[in-house]
This record gives sequence, C-alpha cells and structure tokens, in this order.
Amino acid sequence: MELNLKKPICFFDLETTGINVASDRIVEIAILKIYPNGNKESHTWRVNPEMPIPAESSAIHGITDKMVANEPTFKELAPKVYALIKDSDLGGFNSNRFDIPLLAEELLRSEIDFDMKKALSVDVQTIFHKMEKRTLEAAYKYYCNKDLTDAHSAAADTHATYEVLKAQLEKYDELKNDIGFLADFSSHRDHADFAGFISYNDDGVEVFSFGKYKGNLVTEVLEKDSGYFGWLLNADFPLYTKQVLTRIRLNTLNTKF
Repeated sequence: MELNLKKPICFFDLETTGINVASDRIVEIAILKIYPNGNKESHTWRVNPEMPIPAESSAIHGITDKMVANEPTFKELAPKVYALIKDSDLGGFNSNRFDIPLLAEELLRSEIDFDMKKALSVDVQTIFHKMEKRTLEAAYKYYCNKDLTDAHSAAADTHATYEVLKAQLEKYDELKNDIGFLADFSSHRDHADFAGFISYNDDGVEVFSFGKYKGNLVTEVLEKDSGYFGWLLNADFPLYTKQVLTRIRLNTLNTKF
C-alpha cells in the first residue's frame, strides 16, 4: 500500500526541551518527505535550543546540552526546514496537538510566515486512537508487527509513523487513501488556533474560548474593544494565536474598506 498523493507530504517528528508550545524549543527534527511518484528524501538535524535541556527531557530522548552545544540554532536551520515543507502537506504522530504548533512557533520566531491554511495535516495518532487507542510503540507493533527499538529518536519515530499510516490504510476499508480525507479524519477542528484560545461556534465563526469575552465573536470584540487586541498582542500568548487574531482583524478592516 502506497499513499495516494496529489502533492508531497512531509512526515516529521520533534524532540524538544519540554511540552510547552510557547516557551520550549526544538533539539532535534527529522523530516521524511514522500513525493507523489513514490520518491522519498529524509533529513535529520540536531538543534541548539539556546536554553538548557531539562534532565527529565534528556532522560526521554537522550539528547543533552553537550550534544547540541555546537549544532546550529533553529533560526539558522529554518530556511532549510521551510524550503522542505512549504509545498507539502504534513503528517506526524500527535502532530496536530504538539509538533505542528511547536514548529509553527519556531518558524514564526525565525521570522518565517507559517500558515497551516496552505497545507493539510494528517495526525496518525488521532487515527490510531479512534481505531485502537494505543501508543506509537504499540501502534508499530500492532500494525507492522515490528518492535520500535529506538523510540523517542526523531528519525525512528518519523519512519515508524509513515509505516503505521500505510498499514492503517491496508487494515481499515473505511479509510480512504486520500490526504484530504485523512487530514479531515485526524483533525481537531474545534479551534482556529493551535492552543485553543480561539474556537469556532456552531456557525463556524471564530469566538474567544477564554477570559471575559469567552463565547463572544472575535470580530465583534476587536471592533468594540480595540485595546483588547493590543493587550493580546503584547501578552504571553503563542505567536500563532497572535497571527490568527491579526489575520481576523485585517480581514475585518479589509471588508470595511
């Protein structure tokens, strides 16, 4: 079973300093790019996070401060990473909730405009949890009958994720070999941003999901309380959340004029 692709898809995995999307950093990134003709290319980079790696994180992925001291920063790698993924859909394991949001933060921090509206995302973990509810190691064993001996190595996890998706397509007749279908099946479409500060109401319109304006339309809040928009941009919210708010604000202004 090979994926039915209309454009390339990049499976990727991150090892990081922690699990806070807004403040933690990448220490390793692996990308496996699959082309519609079946060709593949794979890249793995260690990254200097420019901050100490907590011992509890090193205990999981095995990457220490010493191992990345002389590696490039993400800002130095960002043009290469973006060039690889900019024409592609994205795939990963728990990627919609963690890897894509954190990658977006790193790219925006590197002054590269990253917009997921230009790509579909297939979260293999979501498909797995809807079907079987297990971990990546168990998924690899269950679907591929292989042991994931290098779990939490970005390259091993990336290749395992790709193999699991193909095996899922083989196993479940209800899954279509189509990236659009798989992206929709594995998506969490209740939020406009990754962090969940902006949700969609029943009409598919953006509303705030926190604070004093919870449940109110974003456009209406920004219209009647311009100071709130300024506070949001200066507060400690993820960069992608701020980008979504700015886009909504600009769309409203453009509609007026």
